[in-house]
This record gives sequence, structure tokens and C-alpha cells, in this order.
Amino acid sequence: MLNSNKKSATSSNRTYAHPRGHVLYRSARHARPMVERGQGVYLYDTEGRRYLDASGGAIVVNAGHGIAEIAEAVREQAGRVAYAHPTAFTSRPSEAYADALAAVVALPDPRFFFLSSGSEAVETALKLARQAQVDLGREGRYLVVARSQSYHGTTLGALAVTGKPKMRRPFLPMLTEVPHIPPPYCYRCPFGLTHPACDLRCADALDAEVRRIGQDYVAGFIAEPISGATLGAVVPPDGYWARIREICNAHDILLIADEVMTGFGRTGRWFAMEHWDVKADLVALSKGTASGYVPLSVTAARGDLVDAIVNGSGDFVHGGTFSHHPVSTAAGLATLRYLQEHDLVAAAERKGEILGGALREGLGDLGCVGDVRGLGLMWGVELVADRETKAPFPPERHVSNQVTEEAFRRGLVIYPGSGCVDGVAGDHITLGPPFVITEEQIEELVALLRAAIEDVL
Repeated sequence: MLNSNKKSATSSNRTYAHPRGHVLYRSARHARPMVERGQGVYLYDTEGRRYLDASGGAIVVNAGHGIAEIAEAVREQAGRVAYAHPTAFTSRPSEAYADALAAVVALPDPRFFFLSSGSEAVETALKLARQAQVDLGREGRYLVVARSQSYHGTTLGALAVTGKPKMRRPFLPMLTEVPHIPPPYCYRCPFGLTHPACDLRCADALDAEVRRIGQDYVAGFIAEPISGATLGAVVPPDGYWARIREICNAHDILLIADEVMTGFGRTGRWFAMEHWDVKADLVALSKGTASGYVPLSVTAARGDLVDAIVNGSGDFVHGGTFSHHPVSTAAGLATLRYLQEHDLVAAAERKGEILGGALREGLGDLGCVGDVRGLGLMWGVELVADRETKAPFPPERHVSNQVTEEAFRRGLVIYPGSGCVDGVAGDHITLGPPFVITEEQIEELVALLRAAIEDVL
């Protein structure tokens, strides 16, 4: 059903504008309306226009907009004590949140380090991997192998393991050299093979790369369980993660799961690795941790790795002014409890099946839709110039951005991506609405998305 709200955004000639003040925006020439409030799956601007947030911003808003319980937890903790440095104090929210996380994170005796962003969570995991290897007596291990066409963050360490050329290019002279292997991208298999006849060559690429480098130099392997913004919800084939785990074990490599986007129920499990019954050694989490109510990230580690550091170096050589922030961890704890009390992880699985079916049915006859893929409430739509050959649109057309802009004019917020073919060409859209989305709203989402694609292509 199309958005019938008379004040909803439309494809009219309305000009969007933001204050011409002192804010430095990521896209300085990209005009935007002023957001006023949010409720459920909807956002409203200051003129009263309504937008269906089909991507939770950047796949962030798991619990939904406008949840009083989470907002109240932030208010209450800020009124009690907003800040105390973690080298001097611990806090009730941090301790309680860690205990609650230990019950849902599938790591033995897990320990948690709290910061503010996904990039910081990845940086923390990289440093933990290195220091743990040193304190385990493997001082030569410093490299972390990553995957091409991946995204892990914007800080220099996280950007070094990121495999997206466009984001890396301006900063290449500043980046540590990191080995990358191809991703498990069956729609465009980098080896030109098909599953299962491929025998998981994409996973065995890790073994080959470690042998090429020499295992005594490799500390870890980092990857997204399901590829996020750079490839658009690419789900690896069955057996991939089990093979990766075997390879890591064989070479004493620490497996780092970047669950910044997939964590906290997004894929219909608390954490995406659960779909394959594979446990990582370190896990980077953010986005859904506090559902966007405050900035919060978590790095989870196996207890024995932390013990090795404590019994070796003594201290984890890492920190941050706003680590273990009481207000942030209070928001994280309130979000976790809200997800549990409303059974929203199971809801994400159930509604994800509905959304996937609706996308395939509602977009499947469009010749420009090459692939619809995903799991839970994380879905990607790849747009192609030719469905038969899978030929992408010319990069200079910026098709995914055009579709996103048209969708926005119609009152739909989606998450564009490009470069899924070779780092430059290839357009896709990622969808990740709040878990409270209804079937009627899913119909509205698909109808608005189809209209935007048809209008542009």
C-alpha cells in the first residue's frame, strides 16, 4: 500500500534544504530536511512529512524509533551520573550490561570493552588479537587477513582491513598493508565457479593466503558474517564459516567476526554467526547495540584471551576517554532488555521471511533487478543493466544513489551502495527496517521501492 499520508514526502518539486551554518556534513552539497521526531518505523521532518525508515538509517535502528523505556534509561542515568573515567571507577550500567551480554553472546566466559562506534570496536578487536598473540608467546604475529569488497570502519586501522577501494584510495599512503582474499559472493563468484561444485574455494583462499604469508606472521582473520554495505546483504554459502573456522584453528589464527551490522537480532538470531553454529574468538558490535539512541559499540573477547593478556602484559594497551560510558551502557542495557521482553529477535526472523518474499514477488519482474538476497531483516537488491549477463550500470550514472533519492522523495529511506562488482561498478540497495515493522508497512515499503526503481530505470 502506498503511503497515503497527505503530509508524507512525495516526488513533487519541493526543494529540500538544511541550515547553511557551521556543520560539516559528509555530503556537503546534499540538501536534507530537518528531522523532528520518530515513532516505530517512521521519521517525521519539521514540516510534518513522514518517511518510512526502511534501512534504520545505516542499518542501526533495530528496536524502533521513539521507545520511551530506552529514552528514560538515558535520562535517568544522565541525571544520576553522566561520566566517570573507567580507570578510576566502574559503574552499575557497565557491570549490569556486561552480565546481560554474557547471557546472549556465544563466547566462553566473555569479556566486553565498550566504546562509541563500530570503527572503534574493530580497532579494539585488531589490537586485542595482536596483544593476545604476543602474550600467548607468538610475538611475530601481527597481520590480520581481511576480505576484499568489505567494510570495517573509517579509522585508519579499520580502514586498512576494509576492502572497499573508493574509501581507501585517498588514504592509501597512510594505511598499513593488509592482505585481502575474495569474498563469498556466489552471484558474482570471483573464481567463476558455482556452489557446491566450487568446494568452497572462497574459504580455502584463506588457507592459501596464510601459507603464502607464513602463519607465524598472521594474528587473525576478520570478516562480516553477512557482507554489509559494500556488497549488500550477501549471505555466504553453507559450509563457508565452518571451513573458515577449521582453517583458523589449524593455523592458530584468531577469528574476528565483524557483527557491527548483523548483531543484536538483525538476521533473526542474536548474532549472525549462530546461523552456522560457528563461534568467533573476538566479535565487534555496534549499530544495533543501543538502536541509535546513543553512540555505543562493544568488543567481545573470549575470556581466556583476556586472561592471557592480564597474566602476561598485565594491561590491555588501549583505551578511550568515552569508553565504558555509564549513559551509553545504560542505553545498551535498556535496548537489550527491550529486545528480549518483546521477543523482537524472533520477530526479525519471522518478518524477514515476509520481507524477502515480498521483495522477490514485488520486484522480480523488473529486468533491472539482478538479485534479491538476505537473511532476517537484512536484505539487498542488486540493480543491473542486463539481467542475463549481470552487466552493471556505468558507474557514472550513480544508479543506486538516484533510486535512493527518488525513494526519499516518495517518503522511503533506503541505504545505497556501489562498487559491488569490482569496487567501482555495481549498484545495490540494502534494507534493514526496525524489527517492529508490520506486514502492512512491508507492503508499503516494497510498493514505494518499486515505484522509485521504475521511475529511475
